[in-house]
Amino acid sequence: MEEKTTAQESRILRFLLFLSDYKIHFMICCIGIVHVLFLLLFLFLHVTPMVIFNVFSVSTYISCGIMLRKPGRLFRVFLATYFEILLHSLAAAVCIGWQFGFTMYILALIPFCYYMCNTLLKGKKRYIAATSLAFIAFMAFAGCRMIILFRPPLYDLALAPVYLFLIYMFNAVSTCIFMIVFSLIFLLEIHISANRLRAQNKLLERLANTDPLTGLYNRRSMQVFLDHAIESGIDFCLAMCDIDDFKKVNDTYGHDAGDIVLKEIAGIMKQHMDSHGYVCRWGGEELLILSSVNPEQTRSTMERIRRSIANHIFVCGESLVRCSVTIGVSSHRSGNSVEDTIGTADYNLYHGKRNGKNRVVA
Repeated sequence: MEEKTTAQESRILRFLLFLSDYKIHFMICCIGIVHVLFLLLFLFLHVTPMVIFNVFSVSTYISCGIMLRKPGRLFRVFLATYFEILLHSLAAAVCIGWQFGFTMYILALIPFCYYMCNTLLKGKKRYIAATSLAFIAFMAFAGCRMIILFRPPLYDLALAPVYLFLIYMFNAVSTCIFMIVFSLIFLLEIHISANRLRAQNKLLERLANTDPLTGLYNRRSMQVFLDHAIESGIDFCLAMCDIDDFKKVNDTYGHDAGDIVLKEIAGIMKQHMDSHGYVCRWGGEELLILSSVNPEQTRSTMERIRRSIANHIFVCGESLVRCSVTIGVSSHRSGNSVEDTIGTADYNLYHGKRNGKNRVVA
């Protein structure tokens, strides 16, 4: 059931993303269809000026659709749509009267202006343009109402109340759908922007907390883990790891080969410590491991890591390289400082280095 719901939400999201990407195209298409219906309506009502106006309107939207094929024309298309809707609503009110509801489209232009100007313009210009266009729309609405109060419409249509109601409801529903669709698109774009911001913040956090070469935690992150472990009062182990003769790898095969070796060793360590510890690049070829299990388990894990690396063949271009690591392990106890524990692990590491390398010393 949950999978079905997720699939439905995914389809809805894809559809809304499509609407967001092609909102202007969708708007032009829908308004063009509505004007074709208006053309048929005014032909039926024999209102010649509105028939001519709707022929002009349909031609305008066809031209807008062609303009959308060229980049940089969106604002022009928006202005053409804005003034066409404004003039059409005014003309319809003057020709047949207020009661048919054509002036509702003027009020719908106000949020539409703010949405489109915010989408298409930048800086203070978008607020000035949106407010100016919204003010013009409101003045047109009020002016139209004043005109109707002092003079009758040009055509006195003696329609039955049911037809008057149907035309009014068509205009009301069309206006409502228009505003709902763009409100949904606006909410969707807010959601998309919030998701992008969260993704960017996660990326920045990851870049700040991880080593870019190996993908391991960096020294800053490890310090946070160590502080948390100290504050919680739990026992833990630290393991200082160093790649044996890493300078020879760089000198013999090049620094690119050294990077490959370092990344693959980091991957092996992460694989072994994924469930019970953290691995960080402490500096250069030194890696520090924080293990949350007891000393015996930690030593066994470090031994598995050492064997895995010793048996691993690193493919560096056309060269096959073998490497080993020496690991010094130290157990931390409550009351000790982290510096002392790291110092002990470091001492054990160099003790292993002096006594043959490729070993775990605890």
